Amino acid sequence: MKFFIDTANLAEIKEAYDLGILDGVTTNPSLMAKEGITGAENILNHYVAICNIVDGPVSAEVIATDFEGMVREGEQLAALHKNIVVKIPMILEGIKAIKYFASKGIRTNCTLIFSAGQALLAAKAGATYISPFLGRLDDVSTDGIQLIQQIRVIYDNYAFDTEILAASVRHPMHIIHCAEIGADVMTGPLSAIKALAKHPLTDLGLQQFLADYAKGNK
Repeated sequence: MKFFIDTANLAEIKEAYDLGILDGVTTNPSLMAKEGITGAENILNHYVAICNIVDGPVSAEVIATDFEGMVREGEQLAALHKNIVVKIPMILEGIKAIKYFASKGIRTNCTLIFSAGQALLAAKAGATYISPFLGRLDDVSTDGIQLIQQIRVIYDNYAFDTEILAASVRHPMHIIHCAEIGADVMTGPLSAIKALAKHPLTDLGLQQFLADYAKGNK
């Protein structure tokens, strides 16, 4: 499973990259605003800065919700850097835009997926990735893991090339469950990724090893 980090924070991206396990980045206007990145030019420059850290897919989201606007913004984003993947919302105009971009060889990430039907439409249109939102489904008492499992079966039935990018991941067990059911990619915060390395028995074992070593070398 590929690991993406969901942030616009350059320090966090660099830290995840330095771990040696980072495959890509996802971000959005809300994450940009959280880092104080505002204004069209600043946002575009920030995408380039992210691409200069990570040699992998970087999802950059369009703001427009009409076909022409999404095409215009998407082409501008794709021209920024070879790593850019154009992030398109799951709406009918977005499906049309995904089909257009697929015909031009521009990679896309269809975002805000909450049903298997939406995932099927995006794959039919030629999306490179689809992003089902686990955490937000959990928030409304719906099983996001079950949705990914359903999408996995559908995609495997018809050999779709579209990759399932589990989004809105909030904790390490989300990551483990996604790996168990065959999600192609997960994107989440650095905290969830780092938490995979933690276990109290590891800490106790290391403490004991070091204590024993210290005794033997007095």
